[in-house]
Amino acid sequence: MEDYNFIEFKKERDLGAIITDTFAFIRQNWKSYFLTILKLVGPVLLMTLAVLVFYLLAMSDVFNKSSLDSNPEGVFSKLISWVFALMFVYVMLYSLLSMTSLFFIKSYIDTKGKPDFYKIKEQVYQNVWKFLGLGFLVTVVTVFGMVFCYIPGIYLGTILSLATSILVFEERTVGDSFSHSFTLIKGEWWNTFGVLIVVWLLIGILGQVFSIPTIIYQFIKMGTVMGGDDPTKFFEVFKEPIYLALNIGSYVFQFMLYSIPLISTVFIYFDLNEQKNLTGTFEKIDNLGNNN
Repeated sequence: MEDYNFIEFKKERDLGAIITDTFAFIRQNWKSYFLTILKLVGPVLLMTLAVLVFYLLAMSDVFNKSSLDSNPEGVFSKLISWVFALMFVYVMLYSLLSMTSLFFIKSYIDTKGKPDFYKIKEQVYQNVWKFLGLGFLVTVVTVFGMVFCYIPGIYLGTILSLATSILVFEERTVGDSFSHSFTLIKGEWWNTFGVLIVVWLLIGILGQVFSIPTIIYQFIKMGTVMGGDDPTKFFEVFKEPIYLALNIGSYVFQFMLYSIPLISTVFIYFDLNEQKNLTGTFEKIDNLGNNN
């Protein structure tokens, strides 16, 4: 790992410092951080990409007149099957990504900047079911909130973004992590939301940059097809190897970018925890006493 100054997580930060330190952490640890993610999450990522390809192929059949005329029920049942398969692998993928990211940071903190891959791997495998359970619970509650004009969903999603950090750094149960999120964020919802919205906007902009080649290819294809007799042929683009390759590449880059907001939520968690409990301050005092 590169030589750098250790980034202290357990302290209070304002919005600007959280965003700055998030990208400082990535800049200093990008090699070991993303390599750890690829090693632990890679197999599930490949599975997700395979399902994504089959989903796109099924999508092309929906707009294929001959396929619809010959077997409309089969076309739609196949599409629905791949939609559910995609949802399933997405839950697995992002739960594993969240686990790997948070346990990497935990190891980084415990070892003062020298994460232990084998320890991270062990902790990830030990906590798979807890994370999947928490992820399912948070998803159901957030989606349920989204049904009511989005605002309750945004409110709950902001609060529950802290649940995984509580699960990892306080080693609580799924239920305790869920409920403690509401206690920890009390009085600080707007500050938390402000940090998350800024980080997500930045990630969204970067993610769109990686989507530009796919968008350009779609426009070129659209211009070619629209001059013909059958505009629905445009949807055959979903089957083309170039389009599939561009889509896969864009998705992989966006997936890696998604790990950045996870780091921000850890900084937010420690900021709120320090404000409420002074955990980091007490640890420093204890360490001074031990050194003496």
